[in-house]
Amino acid sequence: MKSLLYITFSVLALFSVSCETNKSYKKKKANSGLSTGYPTPGFDSSYYVKAYRPTNPANVRVKVSTSNQSVYVMEGNKPLMVLACTVGKASSPTPKGHLRIRSKQKYRRRQSQPGRGYPMGYWCEFKSAAYGIHAGWVHNAPRSAGCIRLHFNAAPKFFNLVRVGTPLHIATVQPEDATIGQNILRPRDAAAPEFPPSIQNTNEVFHIYKGPLFDD
Repeated sequence: MKSLLYITFSVLALFSVSCETNKSYKKKKANSGLSTGYPTPGFDSSYYVKAYRPTNPANVRVKVSTSNQSVYVMEGNKPLMVLACTVGKASSPTPKGHLRIRSKQKYRRRQSQPGRGYPMGYWCEFKSAAYGIHAGWVHNAPRSAGCIRLHFNAAPKFFNLVRVGTPLHIATVQPEDATIGQNILRPRDAAAPEFPPSIQNTNEVFHIYKGPLFDD
């Protein structure tokens, strides 16, 4: 009888420890701010940037600071959207100058990989067919091949704000760096692996963000 009671208490104790450990793990995971919706530990699903509806879409312009890795969508002096980006690395820098959005393509994959090539959704082409502002991993240091990457949660909003012909000014420094760009919110995508094939190779990768396009 004593042996049976001892076994019973031992099982209950193990169950209690297991439950507490599981609760602790869940709590830690919930506080990490990283994605729990996708099996990609490096994807920061908590990253959220507001976008405001322009009074006149024809007056929207975009400014990019390569040194601050930031994008400012402006209407006159009013910021409509301020967000972090990743620009080209030293060996493949993002081209600078006064440019315009040449074309837009929501569902786009790398042309050198037909069919299920690398996704570059919400593509906003500038300068030439080789360069675009598009959804991708946002790192704290320049890392792209010349394109400007926006977080998956921000790219749809940016895409909705600009149109073909929208002025785009890319420079090393922008005046906004010293004001609205000082404490810019940056996602934690630095160690992000790729999405699993079930997302990466399907149109699901273009629908990761499911929230509103405007916040007003």
